[in-house]
Amino acid sequence: LTVNNNYIEEGVKASVNNKDVSTKVKISGTVDPTKIGKYVLTYKVSNYFFTSQTTRIVEVIDDIKPIISLVGNNNVNICPGIEYQEEGYSAVDNYDGDLTLNVIATKEDNNIKYEVSDSSKNKEEVIRTINHIDNEIPKLSLLGNQNISLIVGHKYNESGYIAIDNCDGNITSNVTVSGTIDVNKIGNYTLKYQVRDNAGNLSEIDRYIKIISPPKPKNSTIYLTFDDGPGNVTPRILDILKEENVKATFFVLNRSSELNYLLQRIVNEGHTIALHGNSHNYRTVYSSVDAYFNDLNIIRNKVLSVTGIDSKIMRFVGGSSNTASRFNPGIMTTLTQEVMARGYKYFDWNIGSTDTTNISSYQVYSNVIKYLGSQSTYVVLMHDYDNNYKTVNALRDIIKYGKEKGYKFDKITINTPQIIHRLSN
Repeated sequence: LTVNNNYIEEGVKASVNNKDVSTKVKISGTVDPTKIGKYVLTYKVSNYFFTSQTTRIVEVIDDIKPIISLVGNNNVNICPGIEYQEEGYSAVDNYDGDLTLNVIATKEDNNIKYEVSDSSKNKEEVIRTINHIDNEIPKLSLLGNQNISLIVGHKYNESGYIAIDNCDGNITSNVTVSGTIDVNKIGNYTLKYQVRDNAGNLSEIDRYIKIISPPKPKNSTIYLTFDDGPGNVTPRILDILKEENVKATFFVLNRSSELNYLLQRIVNEGHTIALHGNSHNYRTVYSSVDAYFNDLNIIRNKVLSVTGIDSKIMRFVGGSSNTASRFNPGIMTTLTQEVMARGYKYFDWNIGSTDTTNISSYQVYSNVIKYLGSQSTYVVLMHDYDNNYKTVNALRDIIKYGKEKGYKFDKITINTPQIIHRLSN
């Protein structure tokens, strides 16, 4: 009888002188079908002075093999030269229960054989085959956008890419890029990126670049702004603005009194004189609310005394989004609210010329015009501190480009739509 199967008595027959006395047979003994072993059943019948008996042997056996289950697949592909790391296994027997600790795993060439036997010597084995093969393509992905629209004449800057292979790791240096872009010609262009791993698996992806005409502005206004002056380039900037009949905005610092005449000239020629600060020292300016307004009041009072203008238009040193003030957590959040409460109106910018970096005047020009589009308001950040001639040399070309494309130029007033940054402190 297989273990855990119910024992069913098949019956017994007894007779005396051809007379059936089966119903008088008494059966003694029991069978436990859940426990392996031999059980004796005794069959006994009596008739007057005579008694007869016989026995039946019932053997409960386990003839069912254990079950071995592998974690992972029976057929495994791993990279060449890599040692297989056992994923695990388990073994369960219908009678003995968990036999996992009894499993013997033996490596044979590219196979691992898992064997286990139960207490009845029923044996089971499972084979896991290890294939040292790389048939997986590398993962090649583009940094930046896959579809790019670029205004004709603007420089294309490759955003980059990365290639990771399951066996070879980072193979970005193996990527090849093919295709050309003529940024001076309107049209559609494709760059193809390809990479192969050491097993020869190829992965490829395309980037699509569309060279388009500049968008036509719709009643868009450009506000040219100059920070950190006046300086020795300010007179030339004012000359260019006058020649081009363009008004601008100057966010001034407390420079030498010998340059006070430039503050007056800015006002006399119809530009907006606005406040930047007494100094440009972040540690001083942003040490506290009182420190900030003490600094701001110095330049405010100077502008008032020199020009008669009590300016309430201002720009934070570093802009409202600066991170240099983080030594004083939350100070910019407080100050942006406080200046408005005190009647000031602050302006950041949405086009940065990056003229404080080591670039050419042409790059200053490009950095400004490439961000012009169909918005209604553009506030351009430039600087007129000493010797910043790259801005001087780019200014007329910026103005000419704006005029040719239909933009108008104006100075910031208290009613100008406010351009502000997202705060970083």
